[in-house]
Amino acid sequence: MGKLIAILYGAASYVVFLIAFLYAIGFSGNLLVPKGIDDGVGGALVPSIVINVLLLGLFAVQHSIMARPAFKRAWTKFVPKSVERSTYVLFASLILLLLYWQWRPITTPVWDTTNTIGEPILLAVFAIGWLVVFLSTFMLGHFDLFGLKQVFDNWQNKTADAPQFKSPGFYKLVRHPIMTGFIIAFWATPVMSLGHLLFAVVTTVYIVIAIQIEEHDLVKMLGIAYVEYRKRVPALIPFTKFGGGGATPKDTTPKEMASEPGE
Repeated sequence: MGKLIAILYGAASYVVFLIAFLYAIGFSGNLLVPKGIDDGVGGALVPSIVINVLLLGLFAVQHSIMARPAFKRAWTKFVPKSVERSTYVLFASLILLLLYWQWRPITTPVWDTTNTIGEPILLAVFAIGWLVVFLSTFMLGHFDLFGLKQVFDNWQNKTADAPQFKSPGFYKLVRHPIMTGFIIAFWATPVMSLGHLLFAVVTTVYIVIAIQIEEHDLVKMLGIAYVEYRKRVPALIPFTKFGGGGATPKDTTPKEMASEPGE
């Protein structure tokens, strides 16, 4: 019964994620959703900025803290390991839905390419960004990333495999193609309002900071293979040195990393 409940919980969490993910496309592009990033009646500028930053900050805190190995070790004393990832995904998705609901539009235009050649170009780039995000999740392991594999492995009494280094598809070009796709999608808009600009700036800054934290954990988990990968492959921008050449953490030698199976 417990395993069945875990599967139902994992599936429900995944459905909530899909709703939040698909709505994010419409929200950021002001497309086919009840409320886009520029929809609604704008309020006073300063309160709107504060509320929007707090909403983005809430997502950033949850998304970062719950992903840390130390938090996972403490969290799984209360939550079964089989649904730990699903719970993480569910919380992140619910916070995104809260953000869409409570977002305060700031419609002052920064640029507007409507009825120019720039509009179809930016819409195409926007679509490419989201396509990169979607395809990258499958290259990494979509159902593992969003918790479904864990609950089905639990149903079948399978033990999770130890983390292994791999760099399929887009991961040969950049270390974080999902984040590259998000940045492309958030900035490629035919009409950039002040509110959209705030959203794009804050999410980009968060992505850059979060990558540094995540990679510290990845080095410890995957060892010298990831250290060498960081030296070869840039973090976000293909064919550049941006984010490349990562150093080994001072408290972890290559020998130690190679011997650690990960967390």
